[in-house]
Amino acid sequence: MAATPPPFAPFEWKIAWRYLRARRAEGGVSVMTWISLIGITLAVFALIATLAVRSGFRSEFVGTILGANAHVTVYSVGSADAQGGVDRRIEDFDAMAERVAQVPGVIRAAPLVKGQVLITNRDQSSGAEVFGIRPEDLRDLPGIAESDQAYGDLARFEEGIAIGSGIARAIGATVGDRVRLTSPNGVKTAFGTSPRVNAYEVVYVFSAGRYDIDRTRVYLPFAEAQSFFNREGIADEIEVMVERPEQLDNVLIPILDAAGDGAQVWTWMDASGGFLRALEVEDNVMFIILSILVLIAAMNIVSGLIMLVKNKGRDIGILRTIGLSEGSVLRVFFICGAFTGLIGTALGVVLGCLFAIYIDPIFSFVNYAMGGGVWDPAIRGIYALPAELHLSDVLKAVALSLGLSFFVTYFPARRAARLNPVEALRYE
Repeated sequence: MAATPPPFAPFEWKIAWRYLRARRAEGGVSVMTWISLIGITLAVFALIATLAVRSGFRSEFVGTILGANAHVTVYSVGSADAQGGVDRRIEDFDAMAERVAQVPGVIRAAPLVKGQVLITNRDQSSGAEVFGIRPEDLRDLPGIAESDQAYGDLARFEEGIAIGSGIARAIGATVGDRVRLTSPNGVKTAFGTSPRVNAYEVVYVFSAGRYDIDRTRVYLPFAEAQSFFNREGIADEIEVMVERPEQLDNVLIPILDAAGDGAQVWTWMDASGGFLRALEVEDNVMFIILSILVLIAAMNIVSGLIMLVKNKGRDIGILRTIGLSEGSVLRVFFICGAFTGLIGTALGVVLGCLFAIYIDPIFSFVNYAMGGGVWDPAIRGIYALPAELHLSDVLKAVALSLGLSFFVTYFPARRAARLNPVEALRYE
């Protein structure tokens, strides 16, 4: 008795390959095969490209926030002053900063003085937010001190000010220029408060990677900022940097305890959490939409296989008559559909990975072809379209594409296997 051939025997692959490359004159459906292949390729490419851009955008957004902003900010609850306002000044800021810096997981804690000013260079002016900070603390901010596009000498910070590249462009200033800072809360006289105006040399121009920071931020030496904003002997807040900024729950309570009574905290996630949650919702919706796109592309395989089964009805009848089992016929047509999905997925992965790797020159070409202005940093917040390729995203796209391709292929293949050979050969 002849042995039953194993599943996916060589002759099954041979028959499937013959059907795939058959010309239309021989009853083949090569055009539908190509349409299915291109559809799967483009769908997987779009899915991987979208996942890569999504990951890159979130990483860039979070990285620029953490590189130039406090991970945790310690404020004073404050008390009511004579005018009915709330006085949130911190008088023992050095002692408080030292206690907070001792908390496990805290990298550093630095006092800050903050204020709003008008910055002017010759006849050009712009609004700005001044951060009064000590030079050693400013050098610890990677987004400022380690900026690739910064220029000037940060070592001379005590002799002048550091401004964002957006402000520098807005007022036409560069390193060496003297700019004027105007604060409405200046010298108090018998006739009221007169604005305070001081001139400072620009010693450093930074680019933190975020448009809103570069367009509004100015750094001034801490002692000079105290004098300029009438904050002698006090600070407005304590800027805290931690080792794991995305895992703050374990350090918030110890930081509050170290800061003492009357302290409160505000984290970077409190400031940007809403935007990050909106990104997460958008990511999930985009994945669902692109998954539907992959499903639509996979349905082309069904159309091609149904046509192939119809055209090969006589062949199926002959194969069944000479001894092929239903399982063998099912596997032959399953190979036809799965092979299309497999090749389309592989091509889509290659194109998607190449897009993520070479996104900068691709985007530059698109921007040049469209005449510039495709990406507006004032709206997007960052200066370029980022992409970050993760193995998990690629595997997710591959699993989705192959899973749908194999699933939809099974049904027309089963229909071919159950075709009655007598009916197939009745009119032959």
